[in-house]
Amino acid sequence: MKELIAKYKEQGFRLTPQRLAILEYMDGNTSHPSAEDIYKHIKAAYPTVSFATVYNTLQALKDKGEILEITIDPQKKHYDPNPKPHHHIICMGCNKIGDIFEDYSEALRLPHHIVSEFKPVANHINFYGICKYCQKKQKRRN
Repeated sequence: MKELIAKYKEQGFRLTPQRLAILEYMDGNTSHPSAEDIYKHIKAAYPTVSFATVYNTLQALKDKGEILEITIDPQKKHYDPNPKPHHHIICMGCNKIGDIFEDYSEALRLPHHIVSEFKPVANHINFYGICKYCQKKQKRRN
């Protein structure tokens, strides 16, 4: 936790107890939580925290390049504390989001008519499937 505090203090990030709770919750969190998920978790320890505090903290972290905002679900944004380039896989049963760190850039050669108009600088692929848990649920139903 001390490293986390030092890191954000060095960046001039204002650290309130609520913000520290958000930072701690997001640190290494691979569940790709939504702002609502984070709010519910933080509210248990800090009943006076507002949703605006959570949202504004996430926006500040996104602006600093510390987290990624993932818009896989059109209904709500999810947040990823790993800003390094990677892809995602989404369960079509429960909407669980997983990380994929393989590089597919060689397989993504764009047609000439596209690269003559645009210079690609990044890519992101969403894969869709059914997680192990949802596969087991489907087997039990059948």
